[in-house]
Amino acid sequence: MAIEPVVVRQRVEDLDAAVPFYEKLTGSTASRFAFAGVTPASVGPFLLFSGPDEAVQRVASVAATLVVADVDAAVKETAAAGAEVVAAPSPTPHGRRAVLRHPYGGVFEYVGP
Repeated sequence: MAIEPVVVRQRVEDLDAAVPFYEKLTGSTASRFAFAGVTPASVGPFLLFSGPDEAVQRVASVAATLVVADVDAAVKETAAAGAEVVAAPSPTPHGRRAVLRHPYGGVFEYVGP
């Protein structure tokens, strides 16, 4: 398994105010969407999000998003190495995702086909 890009998660109080800064910083245009009660914006390697505290806490508990070539294979390999599957692979509008807690405490979202 190879981890391709890593997406840094960042909670912001005012998404509309933050997006232009990150667009200028990265040279990328934000892609906005809704997910699990929060309003995220993907800008280059950043996933900015805002929303009600309860919903944001669920999203903020994940340290980063790891892009992999095969979510099922990544989950199998990572779990075999000692990770706990927090959320099993499931479809999303942009592919598949799973959430795993690594044996040393970090919680990461794995995304890919």
